[in-house]
Formats: sequence, structure tokens, C-alpha cells
Amino acid sequence: WNEIIELFRAGMPLRKHRCRFKSYERCFKASEAVECLHELLGSNQNFGPEVTRDQTVKLLRKFLKNHVIEDIKGRWGKEDFEDDGRLYRFPPSSPLKSYPKKPSCGKEVIEFPDWNEPRAGPSQEHIPVKSVAMNSEMWYKRHSIAIGEVPACKLVFRRELTQTNIEEIWKSMTLSRLQKVLGLDSLDEVLDTKLVNSKHIVQNVYNVNKQGIVTLEDKSKELPHWILSAMKCLINWPSCSDLKQPTYSGFERDVFKTIVDYFSQMKEPLLTFNFFDIFVSVLGLLQKPSKAVEALQVSCLLLPPENRKRLQLLVRMMARISLNQDLPRLSESVRTRTLMVQAFSRCILCSKDEIDLDELLAAKLVSFLMDNYQEILSVPSALKSSIEDHVVHLQRVQIKYTGADSDAAHPPPSFCHQITTGEFECQKATGSQEPLAALLEEIVMNKEISVKDKKKKLKQFQKSYPEVYRVRFPSPETEAMLFPEKTKQKPPILMWALKKPFQPFHRTRSFRM
Repeated sequence: WNEIIELFRAGMPLRKHRCRFKSYERCFKASEAVECLHELLGSNQNFGPEVTRDQTVKLLRKFLKNHVIEDIKGRWGKEDFEDDGRLYRFPPSSPLKSYPKKPSCGKEVIEFPDWNEPRAGPSQEHIPVKSVAMNSEMWYKRHSIAIGEVPACKLVFRRELTQTNIEEIWKSMTLSRLQKVLGLDSLDEVLDTKLVNSKHIVQNVYNVNKQGIVTLEDKSKELPHWILSAMKCLINWPSCSDLKQPTYSGFERDVFKTIVDYFSQMKEPLLTFNFFDIFVSVLGLLQKPSKAVEALQVSCLLLPPENRKRLQLLVRMMARISLNQDLPRLSESVRTRTLMVQAFSRCILCSKDEIDLDELLAAKLVSFLMDNYQEILSVPSALKSSIEDHVVHLQRVQIKYTGADSDAAHPPPSFCHQITTGEFECQKATGSQEPLAALLEEIVMNKEISVKDKKKKLKQFQKSYPEVYRVRFPSPETEAMLFPEKTKQKPPILMWALKKPFQPFHRTRSFRM
């Protein structure tokens, strides 16, 4: 903020202008200010060339509101700056404001990853494997025993595994583990395995920094510096005096809105459309938190590295902002945690087909992510160790005895096998449909929503998932039991109505006085 103000004041040309037959010294047109500031922002490392002219106009409106600039009559305080020919000038007093430092109270400041930290860890081309050398003497000591004779055997030297071989092993064993955690006989119903990129899995495991954040080889896919600065600002609020933020009222809400606008304009959610079904399947495991955490751990390894990194940074920011008691409320009507879920759930998880129920599914998953983000968005150590051990086994010199298969102890991994049509239909009814059935039951049992809203949600569910709905409500009678009709009480019959029959109205003659 202060840096841009200083650059703008130093670089903005001031000259004499005429307006309505009157001359004004040392001023500038609004369009000239937009042109100058847009050029300054484009060449600044904190913003870059992706800054648009419209964004520049919005920044100048903030300048006008906070008396960085004023019109030629000395008026300021409103955000009515437009890209036109109106005249403005700099006020005589300096607009730079020092940010008040928070007094030290022995509290530990929440650390945030160093975005400029160089990539740590080995690259994907050189995955570390344990080298084992075995000569004939070692073999003799290991296998010569005092009882009996050792059967005839020979050493089998394996061919060297290529990088492609190792990546395919990672893909195969990762999917095998995911299938086991989800309790499915096959992943075909919830995932097209051809869409899983084995390179992405390896990059997500090995290309990470000390904080466990993915490091990208293609720097053009990184988050813009100004978004990272905005996220750091809200996380460390108010201990971000080094950023020299201004103190005008509502600044933190403007920063939050900037972050929301950036993530909302993405064409695809961070968990991608291709993996929507696999993440929805995990919702059925939320009653078993340890299983759900492991399933999400493995599922997040399938994401493109740039998506995984953005998810790590976004969910970490959401969780820490929710816990930051020093941050002013970002909404008058909604709690900060609820606001985080509402603002970012659709940019994390949604399907290609616009279905209202996606919001319920996404909100449920995002809430669980926020509560367990440290475990979920870390590399599963058990899976990593088992795959590395298997790679070592395949590269190790093997001893093959006569009549024995050297690979019997380590059969090749597999993650799917062919099943019958009947088995597939059975899995379809009990596999990924379980979380949908749980969601339907949650809507039915929810007493906090009105009857009108409940009927609307049930109608949407019936339209989107008719088979699941039919299992819960097999007949109209079972559905009608959910909304019993109120019995209308008949008015009591008056006694006089029973005694006298209906008498027609007789007109009587009026008497005049």
C-alpha cells in the first residue's frame, strides 16, 4: 500500500489544466491517473502484468476514499472515481499511515510458509531407493545353515527400472490402497483410472518443501504474489506490520473479498470434475474419521500438483483465519468459520452438472478438511514406505531356488479385476450410493429447516438421484407419512340450528314517527 502510494506520487505527472473557464495548477485527469498507475502496477514485482485497467480503477477509488487523492475542490471520502476527464490532485498532507504494532504478549505468532523458498527434496527423475549389494560370500553366510543342505539356487539379476516403470508402480499401488480404504471391489464405478496421471502422484510425494507444500516446476502456475500477500495478511492479522497495511475501516473485508473473487473465477474446482465421484464416496466414511482421513490423503495425491498446492494453501488459510481471534469479523451476520465454508466450498468441490445438492456435499467435505487439514494434505507415510520397499525389492538381486518362484512373496500389485454384471449392480447399489443415502436421511431427519424447504430439497434429490430416493420412499404412502396432513376441525353444530328449520328473511314494515 505505502510502496504503491509513494511510487504513484513520484511518477504521476502534474501540470496545469483548465476546467469550466478556470485554471488549476499541479493536477491531473482521472484517465491520466489510471494510465500511470496501471503502468506502475504492471512493472511492480508484487503485482505484475496481469493487473487489469478495471482493477486499477478500483484501487484509485480506494485512494480517493482514504484521501490519497482528492478532486480539485478538495473533496474525498467516497468511491466515485471513474476513468474519465475529471481533475484530481494530491493533498498537501502525506497519506501514508504507519500500521499500529500489536504489543508483545508472549503469544506464538502463527507461521506461514515462505513462498519464495527454493524447492526442497529430490526431483522426480531421481526417486531415492535403497541400494543393496550382494555377493556370493554374503549369500553363503546368509543361507548356509548347519542343518541339511541348501537346495540348488541361482542369482537372478533384474533389469533396471525406468522412471516410467516407477511412476506406474506408484499409480497402481496408490489406487490399490484407495480401493481398499473405500471398501470397494472395483474403482470403475467412481473413477476412470485412465484419467489418473502417474507423474502427478510422484510429484506430489517428492516435490515438497519443509512445510509439506508442493513445489511446482512450472512457475507460471503459481498463485500470484498479491494473492499470497493477501492470504498472509489475514492469517497473521494484526501482526503484519512489515506489510505496512493502512488502517482504514473495512480493509480486512476488502482483502478477503479479493481472495474470494480470485478463487471464484476458476473454471474448474480444485478437486477437479474428474475426481468428483471419488471424493463424494469418501463422505460415507465420515463416521469413521481415521478411515476418512486416510481416504482423503490418498485421493488428494491424484490431483494435479498446481491444484494440490492451491488446496493446501487455501484450506490452511481458512482454518487459521477461523481460529484468529484478533481478526475483526468479516461478516456481520455469519460466523467466520461458516463464512469460510460458504465462500470457498464450491471452488473446492462441485460437479459439472449444476445441482443444488452439490453445496451440501461440498460444505460437509470442506468442514472436515478444515478440521483435519494437517493430516489430509500431508503425504501418507505408510503408503510411501510400502511403495519404496516394493521398488527396492524389484531392483534387488534375487535368489531363485529350484522349483520356486522368486516373486511369490511379492506378487505384482493390482487395483481392479473383472466382475460380473450382477456384482457390478450390487456394488452400484451399496458403494457410492451409501453417502447419498446418508445425505437423504440427513435431510429427512433435519428439524431445523422448514417444511417448505425440506420438500424443495427432497424434490431436488428425487430429480437428481431417483434410484436412491426410491429405496427410501418405495411408495407414495411412505412419502406421505413424512408430512402428515393436519386434520381440520369441523365447527361445532349450534343447537338452535337443530331445533328450527331455516326461515327465509321476511321484510317488515317500518314505522315512521
